[in-house]
Amino acid sequence: MKKVLWWLFASRGGVNRAKIINKLHTRPYNAHQLADELKLDYTTIRHHLKVLEENNVVTSTGEKYNIMYFLSDKMEENYNVFEEIWESLNNK
Repeated sequence: MKKVLWWLFASRGGVNRAKIINKLHTRPYNAHQLADELKLDYTTIRHHLKVLEENNVVTSTGEKYNIMYFLSDKMEENYNVFEEIWESLNNK
């Protein structure tokens, strides 16, 4: 998981993905809510959610416009690893 997290957050788009993870750590959101909260375009949010979901970092439930996103159990277990990686990247 650590390698996946390094790739997700140290690569292009990592800042936006980290913002999404931080928000989802507090509570579940849908894509529109995340776009509003993070002041990002809806399509940008959808792209990053897709990448995060494909890498088992977030999970979703619901249909069409009522899809809610949560951190996956695996991500919850490794949230401290995410924090370490994010801190390391921000101290460069």
